[in-house]
Amino acid sequence: MLLSVQDKSGGDANIQVERIAVNLIEASIPDNAGNQQTDTRCQKDGPIAYFASIPVKAIVQNIRDSKIPASISYSAGCYVCNTVMYDLFYMIGKRYPHIRGGFIHVPFVVSQAVDKPPRTATMAIETMTAALECAIEAIVKEENN
Repeated sequence: MLLSVQDKSGGDANIQVERIAVNLIEASIPDNAGNQQTDTRCQKDGPIAYFASIPVKAIVQNIRDSKIPASISYSAGCYVCNTVMYDLFYMIGKRYPHIRGGFIHVPFVVSQAVDKPPRTATMAIETMTAALECAIEAIVKEENN
């Protein structure tokens, strides 16, 4: 399972469990080297998309049951987060087919929002940690059923 601080929409107030990664890079801004990829595939020989192999709905429900805001996301964007998620599943498919994977976006922590627009949503690191523990619980519970 991968964890990411928001880069697709920044400042969302809830934990977002990603359901799908698409084989597309459509960068809205240049990367650190100044490159801005558009209409580019993450992997030339990869499928159009991958679905998370972790129990996304059960994870979201388990997090919500702990009174932490969470939702399913059907798009990791088309830049960094989507590429990382897509490449994870590509690698799993090629090298580690017995491994399951997923991707969870978390909100900004307070210190990350200092230079962001006013009212940018944040979440305490302790709350994010509890949410990730809930995610792991849901995965283990599903494996044992």
